[in-house]
Amino acid sequence: MKTGEMAKKGLYAGVGAGLVLFALVGLLSGSFIGGVIGLNIAGSIFGLPLTASVLPRIIVGSCMVLGVILSGVAFVTGGAVAGWLTGHIADTIREARTAVVGQAHTAKIK
Repeated sequence: MKTGEMAKKGLYAGVGAGLVLFALVGLLSGSFIGGVIGLNIAGSIFGLPLTASVLPRIIVGSCMVLGVILSGVAFVTGGAVAGWLTGHIADTIREARTAVVGQAHTAKIK
């Protein structure tokens, strides 16, 4: 295997795991947290209780979408970094083992 091959495979596996975790955990929580932040922003601008007008709804909806996007970025980036780091460590261990084995084969035995 080439140098860095495990790091690349780990990166892809981490992105996949991050996408699955985002779909299971991050989608609903990102929408919920973004909605609460949007309600707080709209409440501070228009006063509480909010009326059923268009502008507060747009603020809350856009904050919900932003919360989902940020949650997705966090899950996918975190999974990618964890996968790449795991693959890089595996590459480093493999290179160290091959260097030791290579030196043992070139040494003269009396």
